[in-house]
Amino acid sequence: MSLTGISSSVSMMHASQAAARPDPIQRPTAMADAQGPGFAERLGKAVEGVNVQQGKASQAARDFETGRTENLAAVMVEQQVASLGFQMTMQVRNKALTAYRDIMNMPV
Repeated sequence: MSLTGISSSVSMMHASQAAARPDPIQRPTAMADAQGPGFAERLGKAVEGVNVQQGKASQAARDFETGRTENLAAVMVEQQVASLGFQMTMQVRNKALTAYRDIMNMPV
């Protein structure tokens, strides 16, 4: 085999190796261009919403106690909505803390 034959065989081997090599991992463009609120902002808005709902429930209870309204059913519904929102917030917090602890306890 001549020198040109060997060199063409080597270049063909390099080309086949390059074709067989996987492309480097790239960040998906959809995630790189993602716009919108992050987790912390969404969580902050959710907590703020729960706080507003609890304020509404407290105001409805005060209105009923002082005689401004006589609709006990509406007051109870407001109280239950506020209670469910608070319980949901506590469950999200508990799940986030559990996930954090699991990650921190993983062996390196």
